[in-house]
Amino acid sequence: MTGMDKKTLEKGFSKLCTAKAMTELYEANFKQVSKYVHATSRGHEAIQIALGLQLLPQDFAFPYYRDDAMLLSFGLEPYDLMLQLLAKKDDPFSAGRSYYSHPSLKDDDKPKIPHQSSATGMQAIPATGVAMGMQYKELQGLNDSSIESPISVCSLGDASVTEGEIAEAFQMAALKQMPILYLVQDNGWDISANAAETRAQNAFEYAEGFHGLEAISIDGANFTESYEALEKVIDTIRKERRPFLVHAKVPLLNHHTSGVRMEWYRDDLEEAKSRDPYPVLRQQLLDSGFSEKEINAIEIRAKAKVKSDFQKALKAEDPKPEDLFTNDFVPTPITEEKGTRAPEGAEKVVMVDCALFAVEELMKEHKECLLYGQDVGGRLGGVFREAATLAQKFGDDRVFNTPIQEAFIVGSTVGMSAVGLKPIVEVQFADYIWPGLNQLFTEVSRSCYLSNGKWPVSMILRVPIGAYGSGGPYHSSSVESVITNIRGIKIAYPSNGADLKGLMKAAYYDPNPVVILEHKGLYWSKVPGTLTATSVEPSEDYVLPFGKAWVLQEIWKQENIETLTIVTYGMGVHWSYNASGELGMRDQIEIIDLRTLYPLDEDTIMKSVKKTGKCLVVTEEPSNNSFARALSGKIQEECFKYLDAPVITIGSENMPAVPLNSTLEQTMIPSTEKVKVKIEDLLSY
Repeated sequence: MTGMDKKTLEKGFSKLCTAKAMTELYEANFKQVSKYVHATSRGHEAIQIALGLQLLPQDFAFPYYRDDAMLLSFGLEPYDLMLQLLAKKDDPFSAGRSYYSHPSLKDDDKPKIPHQSSATGMQAIPATGVAMGMQYKELQGLNDSSIESPISVCSLGDASVTEGEIAEAFQMAALKQMPILYLVQDNGWDISANAAETRAQNAFEYAEGFHGLEAISIDGANFTESYEALEKVIDTIRKERRPFLVHAKVPLLNHHTSGVRMEWYRDDLEEAKSRDPYPVLRQQLLDSGFSEKEINAIEIRAKAKVKSDFQKALKAEDPKPEDLFTNDFVPTPITEEKGTRAPEGAEKVVMVDCALFAVEELMKEHKECLLYGQDVGGRLGGVFREAATLAQKFGDDRVFNTPIQEAFIVGSTVGMSAVGLKPIVEVQFADYIWPGLNQLFTEVSRSCYLSNGKWPVSMILRVPIGAYGSGGPYHSSSVESVITNIRGIKIAYPSNGADLKGLMKAAYYDPNPVVILEHKGLYWSKVPGTLTATSVEPSEDYVLPFGKAWVLQEIWKQENIETLTIVTYGMGVHWSYNASGELGMRDQIEIIDLRTLYPLDEDTIMKSVKKTGKCLVVTEEPSNNSFARALSGKIQEECFKYLDAPVITIGSENMPAVPLNSTLEQTMIPSTEKVKVKIEDLLSY
C-alpha cells in the first residue's frame, strides 16, 4: 500500500499512459511524424508528471525538449502537442515555428511558460531571472499577496549541467537565495556520449559546490517517491523562498530524438528497460486497490484519445506564406518625437548625465524599473559614473552589482520581463559582450517571434562602446555589425546627450528588447571636436522614436556644384561635421545621423543620396564585412541610377584589435583628417 491518495495516483497513471501512447504512436507512424525533429519523455514520465501536477497557475516553468509528459500534466492535450509536432498553423506555442515540446504558454489556468529555445541548458538563466523578478516584486511590494507565493521551475537534462551558463544561474540563485527549483533529469546520456565520458560528477554532486543551493537525489522513475519528494521541496521553496536542486535518476527508453536512433549507439537498453516507470506505477495502483479492469480502462482511454487527436492534428491547417511575417516585434506606443528637446534657460550637460537623468526619472516614476550590471552599485555607480547616486536614491534592491557573468546579465532580463518588470542592464564594455551573445541571440531576440507574440522581452541593454583614451584591445572595440545581425532587437547608437535621453525614454516604453550603444568618447566630450555631444537636457517627457534619422546638416539640391551625403552615427557624426566645417563645405555636404541602426530610416538616407548624387558612409568599425559596408551596398542598390560615383565606406583599419599605444590607436581608427581626405576624393571623382 502507498500512502498517496487514489485520485493523484489515477491522474498520474493516466498522464503516463497518455505520454507512453504518444511515443508508441509516433514510432508506429514514423514516416508521417519525422518530417520535423522530435523527442519524447519515454522513461522520464514519472518525475515530469509528479512535478507538473503540483505547479500552480502563478508559477513559471521552463521545460526542456523532452518534457512532453510534464506539459500533459499542466493540462495540455495531446492534440496541442501534436499541432507543434506537425508544425501546424494552430500550434498553440509557436504557430508552426518551433520544434516539438518547445512550448510557450500564457493561459490563465496553467503555469506560465516563456519561450523555450533548443540551445542546451540556456533556459536556466531566464528561469533564474524569473525567480529574481519574483524576489524583487516581493521586496518592492509589487506582488499579489492574495495568492500563494509563486516559484520558478527549470527543467534540465543532466548533460546540460556541464554548460558554463548553468553555473552562472546556480551562482546567482544561491547568492541571492531565489525561489527556484532546478529539476535535473539524469538518464546518463548526452546524445551518443555517456556520463562517464562527459561528466566529472552528477548534478547532485555538482550542486554541493554552490553554498545555499540545497540538493537531493531521488529515483525519478518512481512516481510516488518523486511526487512526495517534490511536494516537500516545493512547499519549502514557497515558504522559505530559497533554491533547490532535485537530481532525478531516470532511464531513457526512446531515441535521443527522431533523428538520432537509440539502436545506433545504445549498449544499455535492457538495463534501462528494467527501470521503466510504467510497470512501477501500474503496480502502485494495484497495491492501492485499483482493479486490473480499472487500470486497463485508463490505458484504453489514453490510447483512444491519442489516436483520435493524432487524426485530427493531421488534418489541421498548415501556416500560409504570409504567416512568416508576423510577431517579430510587438507595436511600440512611441511613434513620434514628443516633449521639449531644448528647454529654455537650461544649461548644457554632458552626454553621460543625460542618460543618468533619464534613468533616474524612469525609476522615480516606475517601481517596475531596475538597473543592474557590473559595478553599477552604490560604491562606484558605474565605471563611467553612468549610474552615480542611483543606488543611494533608490536602494540596493533596485540598483545593484552582479558577478562578472555577462550571460546572466543579458539572459536574466527574459525572466524579469516575463514577470512584468523592466530591467535596464549594462555590459561594462562592448569588448565583454561576447559571453552574453548566446542569451541575446537565443533567448532575448527570438522570444517574441517563436512564442507567436506571447512573450516579447521588454528590456534595455546598455553597452559602452568605441575607442577612447588608449583603452587598448580589451576596452575599445566596436561591435555593432555583430549586434545588427541579430534579428528581433532594436539598436540605438546616439551621437549626443539629447538623443540618448530621448531614445532611452522611448526604449523604456517599447515592449521589445533594445540595445543602446553609448560611445565612451562622447560621454564627457573630452575628445577634441566632440563638444557638440553635449546638450541642453531635454524635458522629462521627451521621447525620440526609433527609426527616425536626423538630418544634422541639410543642403539643397545644386545643379552646378558637387554635393555629397555622409551617412554615419556615434563618433562618426563628429568626425563628419568637423570635416565639412574645416573644408568650408557645409553647403555641399548633407550629414545624416542615423541615431538608430535598427530600425533604419532608409527613406531619409535614400532621399538625401538621390539629391546629392554621392555618398560616404562613416563608421568606427573596421569596414570589411561590416554594418556600414552592408549599408553602402544597400544605398548602391537603391540609388544606382542617381549616383555620380560609387558609394564609399571609411572605417577603422582591418586589424584584429585596437592597440594600446596611442599612435597605433590613432593610426587604426578614423578621424576628422581621414574623413576630410575621403570627402575630397569623392567630390573630385
